[in-house]
Amino acid sequence: MENTLKTYLLSFIHLFFPRQCVVCGAPLQEGEEGICLKCNMDMPRTNYHVSNDNPVARMFWGKVPLERATSYFYYSKGSDFRRILHLLKYGGRKELGGVMGRFMAAELAATDFFHDIDVIVPVPLHPRKKRMRGYNQSECIARGVAAVTGIPIDITSVGRIKHTDTQTRKSVYERWENVDSIFCLRYPEQFKGKHILIVDDVLTTGATTTACADAFKGVEGVRISVLTLAVAG
Repeated sequence: MENTLKTYLLSFIHLFFPRQCVVCGAPLQEGEEGICLKCNMDMPRTNYHVSNDNPVARMFWGKVPLERATSYFYYSKGSDFRRILHLLKYGGRKELGGVMGRFMAAELAATDFFHDIDVIVPVPLHPRKKRMRGYNQSECIARGVAAVTGIPIDITSVGRIKHTDTQTRKSVYERWENVDSIFCLRYPEQFKGKHILIVDDVLTTGATTTACADAFKGVEGVRISVLTLAVAG
């Protein structure tokens, strides 16, 4: 009875406020989430997860040793698919994080990308920024990944101890300088011998992700992989 009532109410709401694809604006059909089937098929996927020697992994060479690294899709200036990131990050559409995280994980789970990963660590926001936004978009994505893979999430062990300006309009050098030593690891003993998957929303220069990985320096036997929803293309 409860499920029937919920379905009826949702149908009533969607009658007056139809759900739309965040990319093209077309009405979403039954079973579609966030984006329509056509946009899902047209999404500029990187498919980097099929190769360890890929452009995302190379961004970290000489900076931090990684087991694996990939991003789900390319984004570029003027691309309609940037709307996913914009609405997730600035438009209050935090549910898109979970939706895209599930899409991404379902495709990568068909390979061995998640093999032997022990815990997912979303890149944290500074508490002040999280209060302003109301949520951490990387955590939303990570929860979508966890829902598919069953891998636990840790959102307490890595903390962001410095509030930084947005990276959007900074040069490459300024991006790296802006995130230097901004993260701390609170319980290093818990990660001894663990394989950690760092999850973030967008990869541009890799500065923020590298800074997050640096928090695990000195932890015995720790291994790190990286997964982001998008990469600048």
